[in-house]
Amino acid sequence: MGMTMDVHLRDLRYFVAVAEELHFTRAAERLYVSQPALSKQIRALERQLGTELFLRDRHGVTLTDTGTALLPHARGLLEAWEEAGAAVDAVRSARRAALVVGMSTSPVRGGLLPAIRSRFTAAHPEASLRLRQVNWEDPSAGLADGTTDVAFVWLPLPGQDRYDWTVVAEEPLMVALPETHPLAGRAAVDFADLLDEPFLALPESTGPLRDFWLALDARGGRPPRIGAEIASTEETYEALTAGLGVCLVAAGNVPLLTLGGVTTRPVHGVTPGRYALAWRRDEAGRPLVRAYAEACRRVTGGE
Repeated sequence: MGMTMDVHLRDLRYFVAVAEELHFTRAAERLYVSQPALSKQIRALERQLGTELFLRDRHGVTLTDTGTALLPHARGLLEAWEEAGAAVDAVRSARRAALVVGMSTSPVRGGLLPAIRSRFTAAHPEASLRLRQVNWEDPSAGLADGTTDVAFVWLPLPGQDRYDWTVVAEEPLMVALPETHPLAGRAAVDFADLLDEPFLALPESTGPLRDFWLALDARGGRPPRIGAEIASTEETYEALTAGLGVCLVAAGNVPLLTLGGVTTRPVHGVTPGRYALAWRRDEAGRPLVRAYAEACRRVTGGE
């Protein structure tokens, strides 16, 4: 009959210890188990294998020929399992030494990323930094589902109590409009003059962030008119040039949209946008997360 039963690694470890010590009490001490527990475990293993592994007599313990045959294989299995454990640890520590930085629009703000990177790398030369672009449908830029470790986001974040952040920039909002729009002739626009305009809106999944970019708090309870939904810079630009609506844009993101056919004007009467580096609160103690946040604070002179 083939050996199709499952033998625990612990049983093999016990077997190897007794085979090497040829003494149950010494083997038990080496394994930090009681001698009766060890004897019982070895007997169970012998029953499972259907053969004796040790001869016990008053002179002591010796290996049977079955025991002798099993010993090198038992040692090999234990070593292989140790190597497997080491491989898992190596991947775990490599993951700990990698930091994934999420963002939805590239922060065009004056060389911010390279400046943070060089400070961070000076403090942690062993760590690798990966940038990950995340669609606007996830306003947490990968923090919510764990695909990023830190992320550049706009506040407010849905599920805000799960995160900590440091504000990178507070920026006035402007309105982006087609160049042919009647309001494009003005030097600046009052938000009151935009109340009846169709607005481009973020996907519903973005919750409080969608409300922020529609300036819900400045509408006095009047629901906005939604001209189209947008989930990327390209979609926003296309919707603007197609005349589907207007949208608010942070001053720092204006260059992403003013590509011909679209213009921006300052808006009075809306709350400025807050751009932040955020991370999951339960990982605030992770050394690389702390280091990146610290580098970010230094570069931006943030809070």
